[in-house]
Amino acid sequence: MKNPCIIVQSNMEVLLNVDSEQHHEARDAIAPFTELVKSPEHFHTYSISHLSLWNAASTGLTANDVFERLKKYSTYEIPTAVTVEVTEYMGRYGILRLVLKDSNLILECDSEPLFLELCRRKELQDYIETWTSKKSAIVSPLVRGKLKILLTELGFPVQDLAGYVKGDPLDIELKQTLESGEAFTLRDYQKDAAQVFYASGSEKGGSGVIVLPCGSGKTIIGMAAMTLIKAHTLILTPSVTAARQWIREILQKTNLTKDQVKEYSGDIKEIGPVTVATYQILTQRKKNADLKEFSNFSIFSAQKWGLMIYDEVHLLPAPVFRFSADMQATRRLGLTATLVREDNKETEVFSLIGPKKFDIPWRVLEAQGWIAQAKCHEIRVSMNTELRMVYAVAPPREKIVIAGCNPEKFNIVRELLEKHSDESDRVLIIGQYIEQLENLAKEINIPLITGKTPNKERDVIYDSFRSGEIRILMVSKVGNFAIDLPDASVLIQISGTFGSRQEEAQRLGRILRPKKDGRPALFYSIVTKDSKEQEFAMNRQLFLAEQGYGYEIMTS
Repeated sequence: MKNPCIIVQSNMEVLLNVDSEQHHEARDAIAPFTELVKSPEHFHTYSISHLSLWNAASTGLTANDVFERLKKYSTYEIPTAVTVEVTEYMGRYGILRLVLKDSNLILECDSEPLFLELCRRKELQDYIETWTSKKSAIVSPLVRGKLKILLTELGFPVQDLAGYVKGDPLDIELKQTLESGEAFTLRDYQKDAAQVFYASGSEKGGSGVIVLPCGSGKTIIGMAAMTLIKAHTLILTPSVTAARQWIREILQKTNLTKDQVKEYSGDIKEIGPVTVATYQILTQRKKNADLKEFSNFSIFSAQKWGLMIYDEVHLLPAPVFRFSADMQATRRLGLTATLVREDNKETEVFSLIGPKKFDIPWRVLEAQGWIAQAKCHEIRVSMNTELRMVYAVAPPREKIVIAGCNPEKFNIVRELLEKHSDESDRVLIIGQYIEQLENLAKEINIPLITGKTPNKERDVIYDSFRSGEIRILMVSKVGNFAIDLPDASVLIQISGTFGSRQEEAQRLGRILRPKKDGRPALFYSIVTKDSKEQEFAMNRQLFLAEQGYGYEIMTS
């Protein structure tokens, strides 16, 4: 029997009644083609955008699939404006294609009038080399990436079926038994994600993004893709810590040896069949040279890669898009917990890395036991009278810092540490402001890792935390991503980056690996009451609310 719990509005917004018994089911049904924009108490607001529709279309969803899902849970009839818009924009995905014929890169279109209209646009004319028919033209392989971005911005995303170079061969297999004697097998969703990306080696695969929560084994999916493609691979990561984590995992779980897996970073510069590099080293500029020149672009582009893996693709620096635009003939796999980018460059990720190929709601993986159950708390603290007066007269940007560094937060941290004082509790404290972190670290006498901490020292501290020698660890925003701390069960966030949804998701992800004793992960976000920080906290929580997480609001 139908139990309505959504209202579809003609402005392409969907209201979800979170008090309905079916709201979890409805949320998962609409998630592939919507994104959450507001999450007040009773009705959450989702938006249907062109990009969300194209991502859905790339996974195989059709306009009829969208309508069926909306009708199943909708209180009222679907507005005509919505059916027209969804049909129109989902129908645009694949109407333009890039294909390879007789060694020529061809842009072809199903519609002659549309192709003529598009090609008459001034910004597109420079990309056309030779017309081959009224519905196709030869374009230069050098503009493959730029052309895809341009056409997506014009509202007609290209389905890239032009294929990929093979790259230098690499004999790589996953181990079935680890050195510890533990059996190693891929989880079903990890197999599915790798296969969807590979698509049996056809042109329909080979570029795209896998979206899964931290702790679900995205690194393993990357390695599974490597075993399917069996070619030299470049892996780009956000930090040296992440790079070394990849190298450690590859050596543990594949048949590759140390001489085949190399690090290219600020510390070590080696190229191998598998090279793990940082985004920072890729975007390093030449000294005393043109600001547009990047020292290492040519080093990496000269190699015959068969696969490029972008770890934490939502953090991809803008200059890497230029590199990626030039590498469109190489298979590209993006891995991330969230496609949300605070710089609104989701279109570039879609065009240059590829569309979303695979995702699973976080709560589904939690129910299956692949990630830990998470409980989120927002603790609101007051400012004392003196600080409130300073806050009242401060400029807007200073207000954010004042609220973020509210000294009253230290008392809450001490209370939480006392609450989680059991030897089995592993606690991460994370924040935005270095001075705040340094003062707190001194007060409670715990180690602190910031951007200035040398990589060798970081590795020693992280290893001590993993082994249990250190039970409480404090990190700056360097801890937002790609740290493998499987036993961390409590995270205390004392300050964050404005209203960053991606940061909130990444930070919760630090504690989502399943615990050996089955305990839940506890996430505490401490915010200053009645301040800009409280307003930002609502926005920060949007992505996690979209995944089905609720915050228990507590007042100190």
